Amino acid sequence: MEGGENSGGSFDGSYNKLIHPEDSSDDDRSLHSNQEKQQVSMLMVRPASRLDHYKRLTVGLAVLAVVLLASDVGLGVYYKKLTNGQDVNDIRSEVAKLQASHNSAIQSRDEAKKQLEREISGQQMTKWEIEHQSRKIKNYEALSDRIQMEVSALKSHIPMIKNGCRHCLPGWTFMNSLCYFFPFSDAIQRRSWPEAREFCRNKGADLAVIDTREKLMAIHSLINNNHNPSLDVSMTGFWIGLRDVEEEGIWKWLDGTRLTEGYWNDGEPNNSGNEDCAATYPRGNPFQAWNDAPCSYDLKWICQGTPSVNVLKSI
Repeated sequence: MEGGENSGGSFDGSYNKLIHPEDSSDDDRSLHSNQEKQQVSMLMVRPASRLDHYKRLTVGLAVLAVVLLASDVGLGVYYKKLTNGQDVNDIRSEVAKLQASHNSAIQSRDEAKKQLEREISGQQMTKWEIEHQSRKIKNYEALSDRIQMEVSALKSHIPMIKNGCRHCLPGWTFMNSLCYFFPFSDAIQRRSWPEAREFCRNKGADLAVIDTREKLMAIHSLINNNHNPSLDVSMTGFWIGLRDVEEEGIWKWLDGTRLTEGYWNDGEPNNSGNEDCAATYPRGNPFQAWNDAPCSYDLKWICQGTPSVNVLKSI
């Protein structure tokens, strides 16, 4: 500490002059002198740096004061404008106009939305009506086609009926020099194979034998033209005089003649459920018209008979 005191001797002399000799004793003066020397020594460290710091701080405070003053002035001016009665009224008027425009836009939007809903509902109703009318047109077209087919069938049947009146029993059809009966009328009930054969035999005939291409085409054309497409296919068959009751898979005509050429549908005969009797069906392909079926099924049938002796003599 002595070196430090010596190095700062000149400063100590001037610092001690600031202390009044009556304010403290010799010991107090010595203690205060040491403390003050330490403080002065600390203050003596980099005095230029501290001075710059204080200057910058002073300048920053001055700038902040200026900014605050300018803000106060600006807020005062803005407040004065806002408190001006005319400006407030203008703002209120603009707000009212905007609110009215907004309300009008909302009302227009709601009305447009309702109108759109009405248009959509009307379009849906129109769509349903168009679909309904389209179905009606399709039904009318199908009915028209069916009527035209029936008319064509009746026209083609007229010559056979005329010949049948001369050659066959009333209600029978004359084809290929033979008389045939087709129970097309819905008033005639379907029958099992044995019952159908009994009906034919009571008329002096028997179930039809289709053993030539000419017979196949004539019979197939007639039942196709008189076919009711609304019926299930299982109900559209016609019994013919063919069965395999004596030996399964050996099909014979009623006169005992063995079948040489059949016109079976694909996969037939399959004897599914003891199917021993044959029936012909109105299909597009006449060479795939036959099915085997249980003889107890109720179907339509085809009778085949010979013209009367007097008719044969007149031919």
